[in-house]
Amino acid sequence: MTEFQVQTRPDGVSHSRAGKSRHRAAPAPQASALSRLATGLGITGRRAAVVTAACAVLVAGGAAASQAAEPGSYGATVASSQTATTADPLAKLNFERVQVAAPAAAAPSGAVPQISEVKPAEAPAPAAAAAAAPAAPAPAAAPAPAPAAAPVPAAAPAPAPAPVAIDDPAGAQAYAAAQLGSYGWAPGQMQCLQKLWTKESDWKTTATNASSGAYGVVQSLPASKMASAGADYMTNYRTQINWGLNYVKSRYGSPCGALNFHLSHNWY
Repeated sequence: MTEFQVQTRPDGVSHSRAGKSRHRAAPAPQASALSRLATGLGITGRRAAVVTAACAVLVAGGAAASQAAEPGSYGATVASSQTATTADPLAKLNFERVQVAAPAAAAPSGAVPQISEVKPAEAPAPAAAAAAAPAAPAPAAAPAPAPAAAPVPAAAPAPAPAPVAIDDPAGAQAYAAAQLGSYGWAPGQMQCLQKLWTKESDWKTTATNASSGAYGVVQSLPASKMASAGADYMTNYRTQINWGLNYVKSRYGSPCGALNFHLSHNWY
């Protein structure tokens, strides 16, 4: 590194430009153009020397840093820098830039250094992230429910077959004989009863008198009177006989009493 030595001022030399002091009231002598030029060159030379020394320090520091990378080129770099410095220190200096930059280098004492605020990187907007993600497929539409089948009306129950009247004279006579005891009559009353109803209907369930409309074994007039003994009075000889025995007992007391009245009046 190049050493820079500052020459000291000899004792007794005054710091002022003029060798002799003057009184305040005395007017300053007019300086010639030559003296002003000499004074400017002296100040400029001293500044140039300071700048040259600073450049030498910077070059030496850079050479030291580059020596670690390229040891072989260190000597050549130092030699070239020294040659450029000693050859003509004032030839390539721009005095105007040095004079302007020197006062601006010093910052005001009261200035507060401003620290630039480092802002963190902004996170990407959620909308951008959502746009980058692939859109989810739309759900498939649910199939429309099939229309419910109309309820099939229940089939109407088949009507019950109409009862059929059966003409059974023998069965009718056997049934009547079995009922005499319940009315308190002797079995001999069956002969009178047999003659009476044989004359009226011949013991047929469907026997009908064409002139009067009397109906059944007992020839009830009208036939609806026998409904008190059962709803099937039109087809069931048992219902007809039950109603006829009650009628004989209540009107004539016995089958023989009814037969006697019939023989006299041709009806009972």
